[in-house]
Amino acid sequence: MAGRLPWNSGGRSRHGNNSTLPIYNEKPRNRTPSRERLDNDSYDDSDYDEYSTTSSPGTGNSRHTSTSTSLAVPILSKPRLPISRGPGRPYFYRLPNKVIRYLCFGLVSFIILLILTLARASHNENRAHADGTTTKKPSPPHIWEAYPKLTRYYGGIRTLVSVSENKPEYPRAEDEVALDKLPKVATTPKSGEALARGIGPSKEFDAHPKSVFQTKPEPIKACFLDSDHKVRVPPIRYYEGRTSGFPEPVLGAHDIFGFPEDICFERYGRYGAYGLGYSTRTGGFGTGEHGDREGSESTWQTVPRVDWRSMNWAEAQQRCYKANAERYKPLPDRQPTPHGFFVDDIISPKVLANRDIVPESEIPKGHTIPDEKVTPEDPLDETPVPDVGDTEASTPAVPVMEEKPKGAKGNVLPRTAVVVRCWDEFLWREEDVMNMRSLITELVLATGGRYDVHLLVQVKNDAAHPIWADSNVYKRRIDEAIPAEFRGLVTLWTETQMLALYQGIFDLWARGPDLPVHGVYRGLQMAMQYFAYMHPEYDYYWQWEMDIRYTGHYYDLFSKMEKWAKEQPRKGLWERNSRFYVPSVHGSWEDFKQMSRVQTEIGVKGADNIWDGVPGHEKDSNIGDKPIWGPERAKDPKDWLEPDNDPVPPTSYEKDKYVWGVGDEADFITLNPMFDPERTTWGLSDDITGYNEADGIGKPPRRAQIITASRLSRTLLLTMHKETAFLKHHAFPEMWPGTVALQHGFKAVYVPHPVYIDREWPTEVLAQTLNNGKNGATGGSRSSVFGDREHNLEGLTWFYRNAFSPDLYRRWLGLSVENVGGEEWELVVDQSKNDTSIEEMRGGEGRMCLPPMLLHPVKDVQLPVEEIVPETKIPESDPAA
Repeated sequence: MAGRLPWNSGGRSRHGNNSTLPIYNEKPRNRTPSRERLDNDSYDDSDYDEYSTTSSPGTGNSRHTSTSTSLAVPILSKPRLPISRGPGRPYFYRLPNKVIRYLCFGLVSFIILLILTLARASHNENRAHADGTTTKKPSPPHIWEAYPKLTRYYGGIRTLVSVSENKPEYPRAEDEVALDKLPKVATTPKSGEALARGIGPSKEFDAHPKSVFQTKPEPIKACFLDSDHKVRVPPIRYYEGRTSGFPEPVLGAHDIFGFPEDICFERYGRYGAYGLGYSTRTGGFGTGEHGDREGSESTWQTVPRVDWRSMNWAEAQQRCYKANAERYKPLPDRQPTPHGFFVDDIISPKVLANRDIVPESEIPKGHTIPDEKVTPEDPLDETPVPDVGDTEASTPAVPVMEEKPKGAKGNVLPRTAVVVRCWDEFLWREEDVMNMRSLITELVLATGGRYDVHLLVQVKNDAAHPIWADSNVYKRRIDEAIPAEFRGLVTLWTETQMLALYQGIFDLWARGPDLPVHGVYRGLQMAMQYFAYMHPEYDYYWQWEMDIRYTGHYYDLFSKMEKWAKEQPRKGLWERNSRFYVPSVHGSWEDFKQMSRVQTEIGVKGADNIWDGVPGHEKDSNIGDKPIWGPERAKDPKDWLEPDNDPVPPTSYEKDKYVWGVGDEADFITLNPMFDPERTTWGLSDDITGYNEADGIGKPPRRAQIITASRLSRTLLLTMHKETAFLKHHAFPEMWPGTVALQHGFKAVYVPHPVYIDREWPTEVLAQTLNNGKNGATGGSRSSVFGDREHNLEGLTWFYRNAFSPDLYRRWLGLSVENVGGEEWELVVDQSKNDTSIEEMRGGEGRMCLPPMLLHPVKDVQLPVEEIVPETKIPESDPAA
């Protein structure tokens, strides 16, 4: 044990019992200031205490007790040994505290500056959104934009072929050869052949075997434009066949309505009767006298041209109704107008008077003054009328009233008002007047007064035009805004008028503060509701728009849609209403009805339920829906209006054999599907107010349709009127009629009229895209086409936003759009082009010829018109000069 230190006899060694470490005495080194600073800033001795021998575990001294290490001996300081740093533990330089403080201060300042910058950017973006000045990056092109455009819509009249011989460019089966791959002789005539071909004779539409005048003739008395019963409107004319390769409609069908599908109309046969194609000096527009005109004179071969310069449509409609009044139901009493006390109420009639006021002694023979109606509120005073004398000065002025036609008591034929919406700042062009003339002629004069056409005109600035304060201002505003021939058809309305009528509606401001609930955008139906209330002489009201065009006969369209809607059974009706009908995919209409029923009852896998059944996923949608059968009311009974008056199904849904509803007139007819806006991305799906939504009730059941053009029954409009006035219920105009019809169980029908598309969509893809909502419908799901996916509808001829309809219509009228169409294009063949696209069409086929189709929207069509040169009087020469 020689050489063993006494204080180390009982201690533990890190390397064993008998191991000893050699002790080296470090030679003193010269310490530089830098090394001294490094030593001071480096780790101190306490950092290495854990490596001392007294605290290091040993493997051989585990049996030694603590008494051996607690000897009272002085503790000598140990020499500092250098710590070797392995390659895995590099030595880092430690920054001075002053530098670290500067770095921390800079980092905190940067974070604060970043937060302020982001807050400022967020504020600017929100303000830009509110101001509508945001600039978005152009979105990538949609998939459908890669589909090629169809060209044979623009074929000319010199390529007419029969429907049986026509090879439609679209849609075509997958195994069919594309039209542009077929030999040229099988599609369109070769260059020069079209010009060499003559044009066959046109024919009057009234005599067509499938026209409504032949399939359902009615004994009516002829109506004329003038009071002398001499001036008639020439009938519109058509050509047999279709232009070669003309596509078939992708939505809807002709045969289910009985529309003639083997004919087409060119511009002179359609509008020549209404002023197109002849000079203003003879009463025309002085337009349409260019381009291909061969055969246009046949329009006036049986009935001469009409001089439209002194036309008054209000008087023409009144004469037509009076001549056929015995066909219709008796006219009801008008709504009484609230008024105060008038001292001459005893002798003045409470009816709407004519403008001309004449003395009673000058009333023509055969004219009578209607007796005043006795009402409980204002009983007739039996006091005899005092004698006012026989002098002209003392003769009371009374309105001249012709005897009011009462109608036949045994007749129940209803009458319909076609209400065309307009506004006082609308710029009337020649084409708008031409379309309005055709609408009135074909719906009023051709039917013996079964329809009446009204203009419901909004005065946008009633502060500048106080029409309710002065009757002269009312009349002057009509004279300033409306062409002379239509002024008698006008009913003015304003937003402040609707605000006064329908007070107390809770406004959700769904489109911001600039679009209130009583405005024309969100409260458009209010004016229609009040119009129906004030016009009880009509059973039905077509809501029409100034930018709708129809290339066929209006009465043929309206009557056949109404007849088809009347024949529809109620069973499965709401389910069929919610789907687009694609004949090339769905087959016949009966096949479509069966498919709709199966999808509703069994369900369809879609984007809203694709994960149902996966473990861990909460099922949020049901497979299959309960069919709608009867009223679908709101959950709170306080939101019900006169529920006892609603129709009740006679049997259960299962027992009905598609009988209930057949033969009943439809209360609501739409031209687009009625979809369920729940869960869709449609921006106005929640714009419904006045209902109880508390306690988890949520929004009431509702339906919507895009484009407000529709037919509404008086029952439906008055129910909407009462719901808005008394219960303060309201919804967006495209959602309110369908919602009221759904909640009250009224009969609503979507008519699948023929709709065309501009591109060569795969039909299966199109059908899936359009009916991509819940269980194969158009709505009820975020994947609905209505909302964020509405761009897929922009290529249709019937939608509120598209470029196809206006371009097609303008080229049909002989105008050039993007160098396609126009006089030269119709008459000259461009041999440098190859007919592979619209821009590469050679032309020279004559003017376009379109089958009957609805087009929307068509706005601001400017036709080239001849200049009206005022007549100048030439002074007569003096013979004596």
